[in-house]
Amino acid sequence: MSELEHVLGSEWSISPAGGTSGEAFLAEKQNEKLFLKRNSSPFLAVLSAEGIVPKLVWTKRLENGDVITAQRWLEGRVLSKEEMKEDKVAKLLSKIHHSSEILHLFMRMGKKPLEPANLLVRLINQYRGNKRVDQALIAHALEFLHKHLEQVKTQEKVVCHSDLNHENWMQGEDDHLYLIDWDQAVIADPAIDLSMLLYQYVPSSEWEDWLNMYGAEYDHNLHLRIQWYMIALSLSYYIRYLEKGDYEYSLKWKNRLMQHKMVIYS
Repeated sequence: MSELEHVLGSEWSISPAGGTSGEAFLAEKQNEKLFLKRNSSPFLAVLSAEGIVPKLVWTKRLENGDVITAQRWLEGRVLSKEEMKEDKVAKLLSKIHHSSEILHLFMRMGKKPLEPANLLVRLINQYRGNKRVDQALIAHALEFLHKHLEQVKTQEKVVCHSDLNHENWMQGEDDHLYLIDWDQAVIADPAIDLSMLLYQYVPSSEWEDWLNMYGAEYDHNLHLRIQWYMIALSLSYYIRYLEKGDYEYSLKWKNRLMQHKMVIYS
């Protein structure tokens, strides 16, 4: 934190801003507040210009090579789980997925699209040698993913946030909606984002209406892609949290996998 004090000056008060990374801070001086983050997403400036994240104030590189970004401190609140069904969420996600500026910048950074086949290989490597997982459940999940691999390939690639937890959606005091924490963003099938959001927050009977607000037709192919990525991501999180010893979260994702049992067994 001493480097931050050196960058800002002694008149600023700096304190941790929470989060799991330990790299986020609140800087205060009289009536001014800034959100500081170390080594945040390199395309924050474009997200700021598009109004997707709070306004970027400045970026500075430290002597050790770390980059510090300062954004306007957001006075507001986290969206509730119930609010995730609303059209404001669907419309902002659609804006992000259809932004050519964000996609082009991400590609200029040398990011390669995440293909479903690559994700499947990653999952197999993640699972290999892990004796503590439910072997039968994993085998059925991998069988489903492999069986439908060709059907979920699509040319449609967008920048996906990849962590659409309701706690990353912030409603400002000015009623503007923001999506924060872009550290896990990837170029991929938009079904990655749609799967996490729909399965967690929207009853299946309302998927078609929600996707209409988002601007997509809910057909068999989109349904399969959403299902495929939900199983893939649930599998990844189940194994990851089990390896970390976080059994509560591991069980949560295992249960989500179990909910797909009829599909997996088909």
